[in-house]
Amino acid sequence: MSVVDPRSHDLLANLRPDAFRAIAAVLREGVVLVDADLRIRSLNGAVEKILERPAAELVGQGVCSLFGRGDCPRDTLAKALRTGRPIVDFQTTVSLPDGRRGHVILRTANLGDADGIAIVMGDVTEETELRQEASGRGSFGLLIGRDRRMQQLYDLIERVAPSDATVLIRGESGTGKELVARALHTSSARALGPFVSVNCSALAENLLESELFGHVKGAYTGAASDRRGRFEEADGGTIFLDEIGDVSPAVQVKLLRVLQERVIERVGDNRSVPVNVRVVSATNRDLEALMAAGRIREDFYYRLKVVRLDLPPLRERREDIPGLAAHLLRRLGTGPVTITTEAMARLMNHDWRGNVRELENALEHALVLSDGGVIDAAQLPPELETISDQTSGPGPHPAAMSEPALIRATLEATGWHRTRTAERLGMDRSTLWRKMKQFGLMPDLGAAPGE
Repeated sequence: MSVVDPRSHDLLANLRPDAFRAIAAVLREGVVLVDADLRIRSLNGAVEKILERPAAELVGQGVCSLFGRGDCPRDTLAKALRTGRPIVDFQTTVSLPDGRRGHVILRTANLGDADGIAIVMGDVTEETELRQEASGRGSFGLLIGRDRRMQQLYDLIERVAPSDATVLIRGESGTGKELVARALHTSSARALGPFVSVNCSALAENLLESELFGHVKGAYTGAASDRRGRFEEADGGTIFLDEIGDVSPAVQVKLLRVLQERVIERVGDNRSVPVNVRVVSATNRDLEALMAAGRIREDFYYRLKVVRLDLPPLRERREDIPGLAAHLLRRLGTGPVTITTEAMARLMNHDWRGNVRELENALEHALVLSDGGVIDAAQLPPELETISDQTSGPGPHPAAMSEPALIRATLEATGWHRTRTAERLGMDRSTLWRKMKQFGLMPDLGAAPGE
């Protein structure tokens, strides 16, 4: 690990070219010389070591070839070249072999001849990863969140995944129950087998039976040939039964046999077919109330919930909204996008009855209406316009957020742009940097830090 000396850019700017090359050759910091078109002219051995790539592969390439996808600070480097003002303490990621990413802090020095600049690169990968480990995981599979309940969920998934225990996932619509099911599958010994998803509320009873268990020719009108069901297709893997609370008592009886004996019977057939599947189900319904009303069989209910995993609604983990928003915007593939303070306040205060799915739709709506890489409050859906002083869930209101949470939320809202973050928080840049180090606030691996 190496950290760039704050005085290095002043020193480099006053060196003769031959002296510059001699010193750069022995520095532990990487030094990259780029020309006025931001193409790489030369680099020292430290850069080769940091990037794990030979100089011959990089010289002549555009400067963005050094950085992780979406993380190239080209505009910032162009501004430094144009104005002569150095970049100080810019953290971003670099591209390593096999799809890996490293973390670096950049400084620049003007070469004094208007022909380019020197980029001084300090490797902070180890330090960043240690801080991220200390502050908890920001994601698990496709699940995103640092909230305490999400951390507990990640731990439970890791503990439950290696077994073949039947799992029931509980959570409101739009919270990401299928993502939990996929995380269980990909973390299990069945990961190389199929993952088959069935929405149990989308089909009528007779069609659902055929979909799940298959049928034989002539089983009913229109059954022109034998057909394998989804349980047979999932053999060796995992079947995910979404909206399990909507299945009829007749289908419950057939599913109960599968859960108990791991055999199925095709519709219209009396032969038993063994299936080697793990059953994961999900619901947003109150199964206990349905059981009390006689709509869910008691034996079926207890077979479903051998292990129960609960997904918290988004309004109960509001501190995850900035990180989720940044992740969703990257997934929408629009390039770097900044969310203004007012827009983020509205996102943080909305109740999100549709949870993460509603948040994604709101961001996509805003992107369609936005002009450039900035989302302002005016581009958000109309239902987010009124900011209420009362929130319906126990999640923190922005004004009540802890200092580390508030700083992280603002950093993520600005794309980890420290200057804009400091301005929004009303503190100077050096104070912000000190607090970031104090609280271990660094962008997640794969996240795109700003300028």
